[in-house]
Amino acid sequence: MLAELGAGVVDTDDVAREVVEPGEAGLEAIEREFGADVLLETGELDRATMRKLVFRDARARARLEAILHPLIRERTLARVDELDSPYAVIVVPLLVETDFVKIVDRVVVVDCPRETQLERLMQRDGIDEATAEAMLDAQIDRALRNAEANDLINSSMTIAEVRVQTRALHERLLTLALEAGSRD
Repeated sequence: MLAELGAGVVDTDDVAREVVEPGEAGLEAIEREFGADVLLETGELDRATMRKLVFRDARARARLEAILHPLIRERTLARVDELDSPYAVIVVPLLVETDFVKIVDRVVVVDCPRETQLERLMQRDGIDEATAEAMLDAQIDRALRNAEANDLINSSMTIAEVRVQTRALHERLLTLALEAGSRD
């Protein structure tokens, strides 16, 4: 919604998929670390196998994150530098966990109850509840994440209500961007 209103947006989930495409350093490092069993016959990352491995084994998840997080951060920041917009939004599902919070000016949290998160995650990824629970458990506690927020969007409301919240946020961010620009 912020992109529709004119914000520049870089989504780290998209970047994360890019850095593990065939021929990318991320995929090569994953294969070296975890073996060819995490690859499909096509040479692509077997996301289902990788997901099962890392959400069942915290050490495996830490090894994967040590490979991917620096690559994602570097590419994300490069993408932000390429934007031509009044302000940039970096979509980071693991904002606090990955220390991205240290490099942004404001934190906007899009929040909903855990039950809604579970339903949406299972539907989006076509996974079972146990896997979705493990994925959510790997994230920072909801209350701690919300405590980091400068702005909070309640996404459990209707789309129309979320649009109203988002438009108000956009206006606030535009004002802050203009103020920051006048100080530079």
